[in-house]
Amino acid sequence: MEAATVATKEHCQYCFDVLISHLKKQQPPSPLFTSTQSFPLFVTWTKHSSKTSQLRGCIGNFAPLPLTVGLHDYALTSALNDPRFPPTRLREVPQLSCSISLLTDFEPATDYLDWDVGVHGIWIEFCDERGKKRTATYLPEIAEEQGWGKVQAVDHLLKKGGFETHITEEVRRALRVTRYRSQKAHLSYDDYVAMRE
Repeated sequence: MEAATVATKEHCQYCFDVLISHLKKQQPPSPLFTSTQSFPLFVTWTKHSSKTSQLRGCIGNFAPLPLTVGLHDYALTSALNDPRFPPTRLREVPQLSCSISLLTDFEPATDYLDWDVGVHGIWIEFCDERGKKRTATYLPEIAEEQGWGKVQAVDHLLKKGGFETHITEEVRRALRVTRYRSQKAHLSYDDYVAMRE
């Protein structure tokens, strides 16, 4: 994977194109970027009102995918199939912004504290109380946005991944942790419209 590709507003624009075309039952226009590189990636939709911003969908994949395929698939999956939210409707689109994260620099952490808040995303693997293998991740910006330290972020991530009982130091030390970085781009609906004009 070459490090030269960076996340761009054109990537976000393509996600808007894909979502709007799907909701209108049309074919999306061709992307304005030509990269043939593959990345693990996440697509995040956020809904804005006059007073608040709230997550509307965020799903991605750790398997590297060609950008056109990955952005197409996860623009739709995160908007329509995030189990935390009802599917996005066409009338909501003008209230949305899109962020994409291209994930890079994966490396095993030596323990659950071997990462930097605001720099690394973390992906944890663990067994729950019933012995079932589970995983969960936070993108690099999440802990910083929430004001969490490392231990707090790891504990929240365990809960996100389905760990239901008391979290002890022994539980934390048993985690398999992978840290990674991301290249991120963001585009509001208004900026999307301006780009399309």
